[in-house]
Amino acid sequence: MKLTVLGLALATTALAGTASAADLRMSWWGGDSRHAATQEGIKVCGEKYGHNVKPEFTGWSGHFEKVATQIAGRTEADIMQINWPWLPIFSARGTGFADLNELSGTIDLGQWSADQLAAGTMKGKLNGLPVSTTGRLFVFNKTTFDKAGVPLPTTWDELIAAGPVFKEKLGDDYFPFEATKLDATLIVTLYGTQKTGKPLIDPETNKILWSKEELIDAINFYQTLVDNHVINNWKAAQASGVKALHEDPAWAKGKIAGTYQWDSTYFKINDPLEDGQELAYVDLLSQDGQQTPGIYRKASMVFSISANSENKEAAAQVLNCLLNEPEGIAAMGTARGVPSSTAAREQLLANDAIKPVQIEAQAKVLAAAGPAIHPFMEHPDVRSAMQDNLELFAYGEVDAETAADEMIYGIEEALADIDS
Repeated sequence: MKLTVLGLALATTALAGTASAADLRMSWWGGDSRHAATQEGIKVCGEKYGHNVKPEFTGWSGHFEKVATQIAGRTEADIMQINWPWLPIFSARGTGFADLNELSGTIDLGQWSADQLAAGTMKGKLNGLPVSTTGRLFVFNKTTFDKAGVPLPTTWDELIAAGPVFKEKLGDDYFPFEATKLDATLIVTLYGTQKTGKPLIDPETNKILWSKEELIDAINFYQTLVDNHVINNWKAAQASGVKALHEDPAWAKGKIAGTYQWDSTYFKINDPLEDGQELAYVDLLSQDGQQTPGIYRKASMVFSISANSENKEAAAQVLNCLLNEPEGIAAMGTARGVPSSTAAREQLLANDAIKPVQIEAQAKVLAAAGPAIHPFMEHPDVRSAMQDNLELFAYGEVDAETAADEMIYGIEEALADIDS
């Protein structure tokens, strides 16, 4: 009898191992620290369940286009890191990704709140698991501000006043802040939201809420930052050829001393700093008479499983391991911010694996107020309408009124396509 039971056990184990073994792919974007953490995570989780997981990672630039091309050709990875606003683009009917509710026997969905799961749900289908909640915050290089003898700013006026001081005391190539491309458009959006108390696009009606005059005012605020040596002008910043802040030697050396970034990118912007540099988060800068602090808060990103994957159960095993199981949690750490998964957050806190600055930053994100963000604020066509026309204004090729007209036209055209 013992031989029979032992033989059955061995046979069952062998069959289970054969059935569960799978070759999987996982894609994501990020910086070096995220790449390293995720590669370690898929290694340990793949080994735990007998799967081979091939990593496919890039920087942020071009990742949307890559994923869009893959999904259109049904060649996407089994597990994908998806930007939250991309869910309604790739899965308007909820069928663009696997429904993770159907994999709840493998993925412990109880580690997320109902609100968190709702953020990843399209038309009743759970298309993505929120990895963390993130928001845009102001972060300054305290070392450089101390060198200039300027306290960290708490208002826009204080930041503007720091510009001439940096120039006088540290030199023409030192700036208290940066804002080009996406960062510049988000500064314009934040300033206008604070002043008007309204989001640019109404999440309920898909209509632009700002008047043309309000948009012009926000565009002109960007020029105020340039004129006061708060930020380097767009053309000069682009002339360096640097594509991202964390790749910029001026940021690493502390010559750029402030930025407006997602709190989940702490390691990406902190790791390149030269020894002795210290970053500090502050509350959202305020302006006189503002109607709201204007926090830009969202699910930082979600992990999704391809609707076309031939190995959804295997992918679910790896995904649950990355987010909810000790091996995956330890490997992934806080490379994507403070985790939304209760199990991950508790494990990392118990092991002192979450830096106090990260806890402080997320507390600021969760505590700040602001109107709801429309997912299509990050739609490529909306982003292009904002960024391309702001760039033309920054280069002096159009005035603020023309830039505002073209922004409104481009955004309304994009929203009309969405509604159709």
